[in-house]
Amino acid sequence: MATVIKSTEEVRAILKEACARRELLILDSPFLRFESGFLALQDGEIQAQATMSREDAIYGLRTSDLKIRFPHGLGFYEAPVKVIGLDMIEGRRTLRLSIPRQIVENDQRVAYRAERVGRVTTTFSTPKSQLMTATLVDLSTTGARLLAQRDLGSEHLMVEDRITVSIPLSEEIQVHSEAVVRHLDTRRMGIEFVPALPKGVQEPLSRWVFLRREEERERLARRLELKEPRAASPESQLPPQGILLVSEDAGLEEALRGVLQNLRTLSRILPTVQAVKDALGSKPSLVIFHIRDLSLDQRKRNRTLVELLQAKAPVLILGTEVEGATLFELSSAWKAASAMAWSPQRGPFLERLAQGIIRRHSSGGESPMAPRED
Repeated sequence: MATVIKSTEEVRAILKEACARRELLILDSPFLRFESGFLALQDGEIQAQATMSREDAIYGLRTSDLKIRFPHGLGFYEAPVKVIGLDMIEGRRTLRLSIPRQIVENDQRVAYRAERVGRVTTTFSTPKSQLMTATLVDLSTTGARLLAQRDLGSEHLMVEDRITVSIPLSEEIQVHSEAVVRHLDTRRMGIEFVPALPKGVQEPLSRWVFLRREEERERLARRLELKEPRAASPESQLPPQGILLVSEDAGLEEALRGVLQNLRTLSRILPTVQAVKDALGSKPSLVIFHIRDLSLDQRKRNRTLVELLQAKAPVLILGTEVEGATLFELSSAWKAASAMAWSPQRGPFLERLAQGIIRRHSSGGESPMAPRED
């Protein structure tokens, strides 16, 4: 069960502590995720590292569904925020984020266990002062599972025995702790750190486990994407799960084919009601709706088409010769998945955004972690 923290003073205290530690921070939009970090709490805003490109910040994070997640103690916090703008602190590009009204704290009674720990050899000392070696199976902030290199009989170890364990996870994280054996089966053993790890070890370990958890979320999202059905009929006008471009611009179609060639088959139709109705029978995975005319009559026609399209697939508004702010207003009013102003330089970002929307729509929740850009 999660705990919701609503006290303004407590929320600010948590954020202030995270800034003081320069804590790791995950920015999670509906379609993209970025690794960042707290820098400062000033003027009623959070200043976070802008580890992504300017385009990513503008088009990937300006959403009403943006959340932050960060490690704390044995678990992690999550809170909704908004991007206010960009700034510069200490020579670093920063994101200005709103201070959330509330923070959700996960249930810390069951700590997340990281199973992808790499090759780590541990040592432990039994109550009879026998020094043994084992392989690390998984690790959390409260305990670990070990695989001993030989069978462990009752003459060596028993459940509830106290041992001393050494886990050299990395240069930064060296766990040397007393522990209690909670589970024992021939060579496998589950241990709990008793007493709890000191703060100097617990904080970096919590951060490490938090990152493993985020990586697992990304792997699950990618696994779901690989299970999606692919195009089966190259002769059809729009193969199932393809990307549909609604535009009169053949040149834009050619440009997007090069950008999106690694994702799905791209097909273009004209922005007419009949063309849209005909194309929707093939159930596209994403619709890219091109806008370059902002006249009142054209806006009304486009809105009608977008509403038809949204019944079958997520819609990404793509503008040419249109300001980004105007696109976001239209996107919000039309309840589109996202919006961005197109230029060839933004091709890589469009690919990541399109991939994120497709994953989110098909899996019903998880979104990919976008690569970090320094």
